[in-house]
Formats: sequence, C-alpha cells, structure tokens
Amino acid sequence: MPDASDSDSTHTGTPPEDVFRHGLELLLAKDFEGWVDLWADDGTFEFPFAPPSAVRHLEGKPAVRAYMSAYPHHVDLHAFPDIRVHRTGDPDVVIAEMRAEGRSVATGQPFEMSYVAVVTVKNGLITHYRDYWNPLTALEVAGGTDAPFAGAGR
Repeated sequence: MPDASDSDSTHTGTPPEDVFRHGLELLLAKDFEGWVDLWADDGTFEFPFAPPSAVRHLEGKPAVRAYMSAYPHHVDLHAFPDIRVHRTGDPDVVIAEMRAEGRSVATGQPFEMSYVAVVTVKNGLITHYRDYWNPLTALEVAGGTDAPFAGAGR
C-alpha cells in the first residue's frame, strides 16, 4: 500500500492524511482544543483494544472533548518519530501507523506507545477514528491506575 505522503490526493477538499497529520501537530503543541476542533459534531471515536471497564466508544464532539481533557494530565507528549499514513480504496479513509514518545505525568518515566489508527475525514473534519493501542502501556503511564481510561462514553 503506498504511503499517502508519496503522491497527490484525488480527494476533494482537505485530504484526510493532511487533517490527520495536522492533528498530530496540534497534539504536540498541546493544543487539545484545536485537535477536537478537527472533529465533526457527530464524529465517533472508538478504542477496540480498551479493557472492558474502559471507554470504548465516544459519540459526538462533546464526548471527544471531555475524554481528551484528561490527556495532558497523563501524558506529556514529545514526538511522533515514526509516522506512516496509508491511503485506502476509500478516498475519505486513511490508515496510520505511528509511535508516540513522551513522559508519564504520574510517574515521570518515559512513555512510548505504538498505534494504528483508521481515520475517516469528510469535508475536512474527522467523522470516525478507530484507535488501536496497548492498554497495558496506558496503565503504566498512569502508574497502575485506570486513569487514562476515565471519561465520557463508556
């Protein structure tokens, strides 16, 4: 599958890979409100690998905002050193492979997590984001508590 950054988009409007990459820039800038502004009002956010007691599905921008409001209390994000964004047969959908690096706010220890995300963007806004991440790493970030899993939308 080609890397989306290697060729021009035939998608009308803002290409989904551009929206996705801009979102990562906003997260690194600690502009979580700006990141949430990239979402459609009725966008959905899913976490298929979340533990059973954790948030697994968020519906709508207010739920995404509430969930993300806790993020800076858990992770001080420093970099996304490895990012690969792939196009799919659907011009609105990209698949991203990435690694995040930072620091756990609770423990002060280094944070590193790999992700795969399937992201749908329509009219320049995220309408669906399926985030595959390791819940064991998230627990380590919180110092063994379930804090990273708190939020709206269980």
